[in-house]
Amino acid sequence: MNQVDARGLSCPIPVVRTRKAMKADPNTTFTVLVDEMTQVENVTRLGNSNGYEVEVEDYEGAYMLTLTPR
Repeated sequence: MNQVDARGLSCPIPVVRTRKAMKADPNTTFTVLVDEMTQVENVTRLGNSNGYEVEVEDYEGAYMLTLTPR
């Protein structure tokens, strides 16, 4: 599973890196690590609008989003 570590980066960088991962391999499940709830909301919106199911969980003081193609 691929991972995008966007902790410590401000928007829109987490969204840009997530979009890049989606384009690189659109049929692969991957995770995105972010620090803030705003980033969670933005990445979730991007994932949902591009056909991914998004699950969010707490991860070592941050958030881990798992994006799975539908």
